Amino acid sequence: MSPLQFLTDLTNPDLAFLPRALTIAVLSAVMCGVVGCYVVLRGMAFIGDAVAHAVFPGLAIAFLFSGSLVLGGTAAGIVTALLVTVFAQNRRVKEDSVIGIFFVAAFALGIVVISRAPGYAGSLQQFLFGSITGIPDRDLYVVGGATGVVLMTVLLLHKEFVAVTLDREMARSLGLRTFWLDLVLYVLVTLAVVMAVQTIGNILVLALLVTPAATARLLTDRLAVMMALAPAIGAGCAVLGLYLSWSWDLPVGGTIVLTLTAAFLGAQALAPRHGLLARLAG
Repeated sequence: MSPLQFLTDLTNPDLAFLPRALTIAVLSAVMCGVVGCYVVLRGMAFIGDAVAHAVFPGLAIAFLFSGSLVLGGTAAGIVTALLVTVFAQNRRVKEDSVIGIFFVAAFALGIVVISRAPGYAGSLQQFLFGSITGIPDRDLYVVGGATGVVLMTVLLLHKEFVAVTLDREMARSLGLRTFWLDLVLYVLVTLAVVMAVQTIGNILVLALLVTPAATARLLTDRLAVMMALAPAIGAGCAVLGLYLSWSWDLPVGGTIVLTLTAAFLGAQALAPRHGLLARLAG
């Protein structure tokens, strides 16, 4: 399928789900790209996978009561993020250990809850593997609102997030409230992950959170440029991945992840200062 035919399909009233899917994929990529910069710089890549597990009890409860899976997953993720933030303040146990304990416990709770409802697998399949056909209109507004909240919060707290990311103890000595900054960052990661699972799926969502930011990190040494590049790379790969998926009848989540990975490998080889070729030439 040519790009022109893809654009034609986007404007076809009989394929109304396609522009919705494209919009949500791009918004999710922008959210994940921005938040992912802090995740990569802070060495918190594990948290993306953990959050994807943590939202499961919210999905299960929402399914049982015929509620919104998006809102249920968001609520569960925020509650778990609060617990992690509280217990991670005791530096005796490292942050990644606390994350592993609570997020896996949340996933286990989801398994117990959902086991009480027979026939649930098909309804939650889109959250495991992604779906371009099962996205309702209301979720478009939810994702749009979440994107606005995430971008506004990052704009307001960027300096504080950077301070805590680069030197936590110095940030505390400067009077920054590291507890609340940690909590806000976890909530932002939760929002980004929950919105992204609709398109890319629960299993693959870590790629959308980490790979664009890691790719941008290879291309620049400036944080401001990195935070502009990461969402642009994520959004571009989301569009290309959806196009390839639609053209060749491939799974959309897997195709987007492979597109992101190709971009990362390209940057790894061709980045002007940190790429393989530049190092060999030097």
